[in-house]
Amino acid sequence: MVTARCMIERRSLYAINDVITPRRAVAAVTAAMEGGGRPSALQAALLAAGTGLTALFYSVYRQQARLARGLQGARRLRLDGELRAVLLEAPGRCVPYAVIEGVVRTVKDTLSSQFVENCKGVVQRLTLQEHKMVWNRTTHLWNDYEKIIHQRTNTTPFDLAPLEDGTGVAVRVMKPLEAAELSLETVHEKFHPSVQSFPDVIGHYISGERPKGIQETEQMLKVGAALTGVGELVLDNNTIKLQPPKQGLRYYLTSADFYALLKKQESSAKLWKILTIIFGFSTCAVLFFLLRKQYRHHRERQHLKQMQEEFRQAQERLMREVNAEGGETLKNACVICLSSAKSCVFLECGHVCSCSECYRALPEPKRCPICRQAITRVVPLYNS
Repeated sequence: MVTARCMIERRSLYAINDVITPRRAVAAVTAAMEGGGRPSALQAALLAAGTGLTALFYSVYRQQARLARGLQGARRLRLDGELRAVLLEAPGRCVPYAVIEGVVRTVKDTLSSQFVENCKGVVQRLTLQEHKMVWNRTTHLWNDYEKIIHQRTNTTPFDLAPLEDGTGVAVRVMKPLEAAELSLETVHEKFHPSVQSFPDVIGHYISGERPKGIQETEQMLKVGAALTGVGELVLDNNTIKLQPPKQGLRYYLTSADFYALLKKQESSAKLWKILTIIFGFSTCAVLFFLLRKQYRHHRERQHLKQMQEEFRQAQERLMREVNAEGGETLKNACVICLSSAKSCVFLECGHVCSCSECYRALPEPKRCPICRQAITRVVPLYNS
């Protein structure tokens, strides 16, 4: 009777060994896949930053491209006797976006420079800028710091007149300070270093700020300077006016000629387009990597479910064969190998489900096969 029982148990153990390897493989794959499909914090940050920068660069590129197209479509007009006739024929006596090139001519009084003799202009800007050194507590270095402490701009009405002043045609420039590029020439620049006593030096080192001095600057738009104006040209009570355009177009008053201005604007749009493409491709690469990772994780999970289902069916078939042959069900068998007796207690969950050999074969970090809780300690189990 004992011999027959041993033969049945031996045949059962041989059959059980066929599912030992799949069981351990399933446990290893399950442990390795925990959190494997989720993107890391760095990957999520890269994707968010790339998306935000791409959207920002694309928005700036669209704006710069729209300004470049506006300049390309601007109507170039000459300061001659036909300008008034052109405006009379235009709808509403207005050209929405026009280009005028001429020289600056004062209407009433001119502005005189405060530092340079015989320097006359129509726009004057006086600036006082503070320079100092500030201690950076993070890098432990002294950094240069500049701050405008005072700025004043004076203007007087002026016209754009042709180079050959004989046609009697002039364009009154309205609101010059609203121009995006107002070309002012620096006529005076002087730096006044700060005078410090020894107690002042000590106090500045303690406070973390060391003043270097004050820079005094005067900029002017001189009378007779060549100027290119781009804006809305209107005829108002026999006065031709150049004023800021509508429809979101940009107002220009620059010393550069029209083709240089157009090339500069197109170069700016091209730069932002390149930055948009670079960051767009980078963002797409990160997104493709994350999607590929998610797809592979999904495939592995499907494969894992298939392996678990195959193991469950094999286990049920094995138990039916053991019971059909009259064998005794091994209630104390290890749930992993089903051949050795349970010989250890997992803490802190308290499950008794594995033999010592299968516990050592669990992948790191070791987790309970029943509840998947982390195993902190193992207590040997002795059956009497």
